[in-house]
Amino acid sequence: MGKPTGFKEYDRNTPRERDPALRILDWSEFSHPMPVAALKNQGARCMDCGVPFCHTGDVIKGMATGCPLKNLIPEWNDLIYRNKWKEALDRLHKTNNFPEFTGRVCPAPCEGSCVLGINEPAVTIKNIECSIVDHGFEQGWIQPHPPSERTGKKIAVIGSGPAGLACAAELNKAGHSVIVYERSDRIGGLMMYGIPNMKLEKWVIDRRVRILEEEGITFVANTEIGKDIDAEKIKSENDAVVLCVGSTRPRDLPIPGRDLKGVHFAMDFLHANTKSFLDSTLADGEYISAKDKNVIVIGGGDTGTDCIGTSIRHGCKSLVNFEIGNRPPDSRPEDNPWPQWPRIFRVDYGHAEARKKFGADPREFAIETVEFMGNENGELTGLKTTAVDWSKSVEGGPPFSRVENSERVFEAEIVLLAMGFVGPENTLSDQFGLELDPRGNFKAEYGEYSTNVPGVYAAGDCRRGQSLIVWAINEGREAAYACDSFLMKK
Repeated sequence: MGKPTGFKEYDRNTPRERDPALRILDWSEFSHPMPVAALKNQGARCMDCGVPFCHTGDVIKGMATGCPLKNLIPEWNDLIYRNKWKEALDRLHKTNNFPEFTGRVCPAPCEGSCVLGINEPAVTIKNIECSIVDHGFEQGWIQPHPPSERTGKKIAVIGSGPAGLACAAELNKAGHSVIVYERSDRIGGLMMYGIPNMKLEKWVIDRRVRILEEEGITFVANTEIGKDIDAEKIKSENDAVVLCVGSTRPRDLPIPGRDLKGVHFAMDFLHANTKSFLDSTLADGEYISAKDKNVIVIGGGDTGTDCIGTSIRHGCKSLVNFEIGNRPPDSRPEDNPWPQWPRIFRVDYGHAEARKKFGADPREFAIETVEFMGNENGELTGLKTTAVDWSKSVEGGPPFSRVENSERVFEAEIVLLAMGFVGPENTLSDQFGLELDPRGNFKAEYGEYSTNVPGVYAAGDCRRGQSLIVWAINEGREAAYACDSFLMKK
């Protein structure tokens, strides 16, 4: 701990963001870097707390408490205060292969379990992490380090999202020959096409992929295992296979009118937009445009927020965001004590932009969509909703009930379904002959990652279900360790 009284002397400060009225005019990241002096002060706020829950990585009530990567947060906070940036970068890379990704898109469960956060605003861990790695790239400290020897073992990693990249990076460090297959035309998985540019500019991904290539990893895009290449062929050509294909089956809303033109899955909307932007700065028109349309996003979370921000940049006419749950409280309720993730009301970047553009927060809480409405041409014109009461459950049904006489009609030409994902697609499980868990994920025990098929491993969202980027990297790293132990017999 660099400054024993730092947490009493300095307030929490986060990077200054560009004015929402201006940033919605482009697709660039919206945060400005903080000056070094200000970052040192933020590092000084880290306490000598005895038990730093920020890097425990435990799960309490189904949510991450602290960093699943077990980042050495107090150590690099102290090093930043002491102006030892190179040492801080080394500490950061000990546990996290890609801090430039997590420092931008992780929701920071570490800050939710910061001890200072019990009665003061938490340490700005996420921003310090991102600042360390960005500074490392600026200084030229982050360079390729190919392994000095090769083991002669070949491993195929299927999927190039955070789990796949982390797994490939660790296996390559161990000296194995690694080939990563990606079915999209660009490497990065969900980070490439599922997260819009204003949150994660894609040159950040490309920069890291180039380093991994120079370290000896082979990437093959536009290739779907199970379709373009048979699973049996992949098994026969490699000593092991690691499946990191994510959870890509979106949760649907099968209500009347679901087949109307204008109802889309959120990921179809985001994927097409980012691809068109990268291919032609949207000039090719190969995306779902929200321009001059009334947009409704069903579902909160990061994906819903990204749909909000993207629709606003298209120039939508209006925007509403439905969340079926009640509005969270402004501060922790009694049944959500520290160090649990605080289930509180938050204003993300998309909400702030909608408020600036339309004059109000876009969210409607405790609301359920019961019907999509359309015209004689099969085009969406709106939807019908009802309010829900979470204090009254339905016997044998949902944990809420519909409020009588609460029906409302909303006008909409586009509805985006951002209600999460229900597991990986079945192509690989069918071809490899994988067992599935009760939720439809590839069955492999956490910490072991081995499936019922010898030499085939699974990690990330396809194994644990939809989760955070830090869990994906954690599982990719650990699956690499398990795979290496299997191959080397030690």
